[in-house]
Amino acid sequence: MIEIQDIKKSPLAENSVIAQMTLHNHEQVVFCNDNATGLKAIIAIHNTILGPSLGGTRMWPYKSEVEALTDVLRLSRGMTYKSSLAGLNLGGGKAVIIGDAATQKNEALMRRFGKFINSLAGKYITAEDVGINTKDMEYIKMETNFVSGLPVNMGGSGDPSSVTAYGVYLSMKASAKEKWGNDSLSGKKVLVQGIGHVGEGLVINLIKEGAHVFINDINEERLKIVAQETGASVVSSDKLFDLDIDIYAPCALGGTVNTDSLNRLKCSIICGAANNQLADENIHGKMVMDKDILYAPDYVVNAGGIINVYYELEGYSRERALSHAEKIYDTTLNIFKVSKEQNIPTYLAANRLAEKRISDISKVKLGF
Repeated sequence: MIEIQDIKKSPLAENSVIAQMTLHNHEQVVFCNDNATGLKAIIAIHNTILGPSLGGTRMWPYKSEVEALTDVLRLSRGMTYKSSLAGLNLGGGKAVIIGDAATQKNEALMRRFGKFINSLAGKYITAEDVGINTKDMEYIKMETNFVSGLPVNMGGSGDPSSVTAYGVYLSMKASAKEKWGNDSLSGKKVLVQGIGHVGEGLVINLIKEGAHVFINDINEERLKIVAQETGASVVSSDKLFDLDIDIYAPCALGGTVNTDSLNRLKCSIICGAANNQLADENIHGKMVMDKDILYAPDYVVNAGGIINVYYELEGYSRERALSHAEKIYDTTLNIFKVSKEQNIPTYLAANRLAEKRISDISKVKLGF
């Protein structure tokens, strides 16, 4: 017989999937494989106290299954907190498909993935994320009804990126009010890293207000197009963290707020759309605070997308979605208030507020 203390000491136990799930109390992880289509995917359900888990599917050429699992666990937990703080009756879930969206994605793969989602019987509802578009949602819809972010011609809301970008813009204005006493972004120097649909939407809002915008992206052709259309200035990746700016807006992949970047960054605010911006919450959440940089927690900032698709589930109303997204401004300010009152990093203030709502509702639902 294996004793409990032996299991605790075992390297397998320390690195097992269930051990990783236990760290942040994930409910379920589903591994999906289909040889015929080449599908390799992971669906992570973090918490369903507030409602069914909803979160996008990301397709990315992860270097390993461990990297993919780490990403989907972090992202699904972020969705729980995002929906909680946004006041939505949704839990947190996320999915990742391991592969290159440009070369490996096709109808058969997406439909097979839809079957896996359907097998969860509504516990997880998917939507778009990196590498996935509304056409992919159409394919998934052929196999399951547990899908959002559908095209307008199918009764959906279409691409939610414009609402996400609007929420980022509002959170940035709230951050400016907290830092400088008013929320005007006119004349502020803002670096937007990542010019996807959300990043571009943010740039457009900032330019309209009179901000001086710098942009960076791995896609140089897209950089040129956005620069020509908006008047933003292109910054090369090697000089990214050496600019003298007011606001850094990470809008690509996560982990860009790390020890190296924080030792180089010259800014007063970090506020962007990317998920999991802090490479390590405990280390870099405190580091931004110690450096007197105001960090707007990412899952609060980018909640516009989940708000938008939530209203699709009820019968879409863009007016209601935008009205709800406008609350991101006040939510951001409230997090800063709690951070100051409790003298804790802003990410921790956001986590505690999100966890409190979940705890309060669990008492109502579960009776304890």
